[in-house]
Amino acid sequence: MTATTVDAVPDVAPTATRTRPVPAPTPFRRVLRVELRKMFDTRSGFWLMASIVITSVIATALTVILGNRDTLDFEDFAAAIGSPMSIVLPIIGVLAVTSEWSQRTALTTFTLVPHRSRVLSAKVLNTLAIGLVSMVIALGVGALGNLLTAMITGNDAVWNISAGTFAQIVLANELGMLLGFALGLLFRNSPAAIVGYFVVILVLPTLSGALASAQDWWADNAGWFDLNQTRFLLFDGGLSGQEWAQLGLTSVLWIALPLLLGLRLVLRSEVK
Repeated sequence: MTATTVDAVPDVAPTATRTRPVPAPTPFRRVLRVELRKMFDTRSGFWLMASIVITSVIATALTVILGNRDTLDFEDFAAAIGSPMSIVLPIIGVLAVTSEWSQRTALTTFTLVPHRSRVLSAKVLNTLAIGLVSMVIALGVGALGNLLTAMITGNDAVWNISAGTFAQIVLANELGMLLGFALGLLFRNSPAAIVGYFVVILVLPTLSGALASAQDWWADNAGWFDLNQTRFLLFDGGLSGQEWAQLGLTSVLWIALPLLLGLRLVLRSEVK
């Protein structure tokens, strides 16, 4: 029997484990800055933002030209500018969300920032900031119109909008932007969300008014269910304690609940 010599296998050094450094999370300030830039980058976004100034100037010019200059005051200019603002600003809230899906950038956005809640938080903060800045710009344009009217007529300019009244006007528009933002989260489709917004602010008040004319109970309690009935009061002046409570309840029903439902859908749905 022949003996076979087996050479000893030399010890193999263990393979070193390579560890990749974990990248630092994207600072929230950068997310805010990028999301703000994205709202202006597209042609539609740029002209939508520009329309804030354009419509303010047109509304002010028409008020000076067509209005009774001897009786015009700051409140008249604010009312004239407020009408187009109540339409343009909520659309900005809608497009702040739906543009990710209409332009097919959602996959890239949520890949670069996996925590979707941070992106959505940046979007809603930018939306509210744009609403505030837009109202300040609109107020400035209206102030120029009021001064121009005073120069033309030789009368003293009347400044009859207090800081509290202006704050209520801003709140009314911010609620409209939040409603548009919530509908954008729910539908994630620009036409559907915009149509949904106009149904809420145009169709539902008409139905509510028809129901109030037929039912005394609804006429007395519509403010607890109709968001527009109490929100529009913010444009007219002070609210009573009951009207503030109605505004709070309707804001929860029409804004907070859709916002939470849309947020849940966006956080859990597959992005394609």
